Amino acid sequence: MHPPDLNTLAQFVAVARHLNFRRAAAELAISPSTLSERIRELEARLGVRLLNRNTRSVSLTEEGERLLERTRDAVAVLGEAAAALGQDRAAALSGRIRINGPAPAIELRLMPLVTSFLALHPGVRIEAVSEGDLVDVVERGFDAGLRYDEALAQDMVAVRLGPDQRMLVAAAPAYLERHGTPRDPGDLAHHACITHVFGTGNTLPWSFEKDGRALDIRPQGRLAVNSSAAALVAARAGHGLVYAFDEYLAADLASGQLVQVLDDWTPPFPGPSLYFTERRLMPPALRAFVDHVKAQARLGASGADAR
Repeated sequence: MHPPDLNTLAQFVAVARHLNFRRAAAELAISPSTLSERIRELEARLGVRLLNRNTRSVSLTEEGERLLERTRDAVAVLGEAAAALGQDRAAALSGRIRINGPAPAIELRLMPLVTSFLALHPGVRIEAVSEGDLVDVVERGFDAGLRYDEALAQDMVAVRLGPDQRMLVAAAPAYLERHGTPRDPGDLAHHACITHVFGTGNTLPWSFEKDGRALDIRPQGRLAVNSSAAALVAARAGHGLVYAFDEYLAADLASGQLVQVLDDWTPPFPGPSLYFTERRLMPPALRAFVDHVKAQARLGASGADAR
């Protein structure tokens, strides 16, 4: 019988610590189904059952408790050694990372990760470049890009940046008093809409979905801008309806400067991903940043479980 590898033992210790496959999988950054299969393989290799599990609970068997007692300290010591090595490498890490993406993805999701990463790695330089149109990041010399799922190339590796997002429609109370409140997307034809225009002249469609029905419309208005900040200035002044990410609108909705409409037509959708080409010899600074993004995602998942 071949002895189990250290990685598998560390996975077992994580499951034993949480007694929950979903939380252990989030800590290890793998799927619960993969983790479950790894534990089954460990049990088969050892010839004993380590866990009692059903749809509601997980508990250690007597053999599982003995294995945990013998491996927990060893796994902890190895983890501390790896962390110390990582800290030594972090102190010497240097280089430049160039990332391209749409402004909302950079402002709302990338920058919090960039600032926390730079605090850990003073020798690294990051260039985050926003462009209105999609570009080929490899051709343009970028190390990575930010995109939503529908715009990802199949040969790229993607790491999600944070939880789901929503696009919301809102307007100033004074505007709604004068022009009424739209009840469905069709009503937007009779309203002033502050649209988003790209450098090419194309406008951003407003996407809606309800009860399995999806709509993309291109509303008309007297004002078109190419930034959410500019659109919000106009919306607060009562010049029409604005369509923007929920994070941009949060403060205005909380203060009452803007009022949300068509709430049941704007469900959440997956947020943007950091994507890059898979390379065996990825630049150390980029690899460290990808690892940082994954680590923050695990922390976010742990916080959600705690709540």
